Parts: sequence; structure tokens; C-alpha cells
Amino acid sequence: MKKFVPIVSILALFILLATCSNDNEAAVKTLPKATVDETSQFGVDKNININTIDDWVGRDDVAYVDVRMLIDPGDYSAIGGDPVLSGTIEGFEVVPYPFLANLSGLPEAVAATQYNGPTLFTLTWNDTGAIDTVKANFKESEMIIKDLFPEDKAIFLMCGGGGYAGMTRGLLIKLGYDPEKLYNIGGFWTYKGKNLEHVKVSYGENNKYDYNALHRLNYHLIQFNQLHKVEE
Repeated sequence: MKKFVPIVSILALFILLATCSNDNEAAVKTLPKATVDETSQFGVDKNININTIDDWVGRDDVAYVDVRMLIDPGDYSAIGGDPVLSGTIEGFEVVPYPFLANLSGLPEAVAATQYNGPTLFTLTWNDTGAIDTVKANFKESEMIIKDLFPEDKAIFLMCGGGGYAGMTRGLLIKLGYDPEKLYNIGGFWTYKGKNLEHVKVSYGENNKYDYNALHRLNYHLIQFNQLHKVEE
């Protein structure tokens, strides 16, 4: 004997599924265009920043990038910061900005000990402090940037105090990225939200790290000795 499912039950199922789908779509807020806060020293975004980031985590349409080094040679402790990547926000990968381009405009105490190793690009600046020229140092430089910073997504940039994130945003804009999709969310050092990801386990001369955390957040190293230098 055949069994029949009442039509009303099927309709109710479709209505329920449609309602759930609409609720899920409504839960994903539309990203506002990146808007620099003109009062910010480093060009932190007005809407999406370290104070509001917990409202914007876990999205598939966003690349989350922390641009600090694991251990920065710059003496950030001299200005009240932490030169060590002690933690980050859950969902962020780490791509150290000092490996991307040469540094400029750092506080004197930091600049005296800043990273001076190889970089993907060499920048020059004009009198206003804006990037004037970008020169690739390796044949693979642009390919690596495109891989680390996907152009088809919005990109949230974070560092310790906001400076490296602002530098990264400026570099990406100069390389042709859409400025309305690049957000400098500011500095992790003031983060007090609920999505903290611990990385450094102990302080002192022998820093220890939770390498499972490092693996989860995907810390990117650039093997410069495997790249091909651009001929002068």
C-alpha cells in the first residue's frame, strides 16, 4: 500500500527552509566601504576597527591578516608595545609586513633596531609621506602578494599599534588593490574582545610558543633564498 505525504507538510517544510535561509542571509551584515578615520595617526578604519572587530569575524568574504613578525627586532617595548607576537585574533593569518617592503617613519627608538633584511619590494616616498614608487626585488614578488592578499575578498589588516597595517594598506593600494576593500583595523595591543588567540606561552629570555596555535593561524615565512632577484 502506497503512503502519501500530505501536501501541506511539504509546503510547511519549504517555508521552514526558506525562513532559515533568509535568517542566515540577514545575519551576515553588509560590509561598509573602507573609510579611513581622519583623526587616526595610522589611518585606522572608522567603522571596522579593533573596537568593533568581534562583530565582523568569521566571514568567508574577508581575508584576515595580522602583519606583525613573530619576534620583531624593533624595540617596540620602548614605546609601550610588545615586539613579540604574543597573541592575535581568532581567524587571522600572519604575514609579516617587514618582509613585504622596506620600513619608514617608525619612532626613533624602534627605527634604530628595525628589520633591515630582504623584502619583496623597495619603496620610495614623496614629501607628503605617501608612497611614490614601488620596485619589485624578486621576479616572484607580485605573485606572492597576490597569493597572500586575495583581490577577490575584502582584507582586514591588523598589527600591534596600527602602523604596519597602514603601511600594508598603502602598499596594496599602490599595487592596484581596491582601497574600498582594504581595512586597517588598528592595533592588537588594545584588543579586549572575546576572540583572543594566545600564541606566546611564556615571557623571558627563552620565549616559548604554542606551535599548534601558530599552525592554526598560518604564520607565513618567505624563503628569499629560493626567489629570483630582479636584475638591476
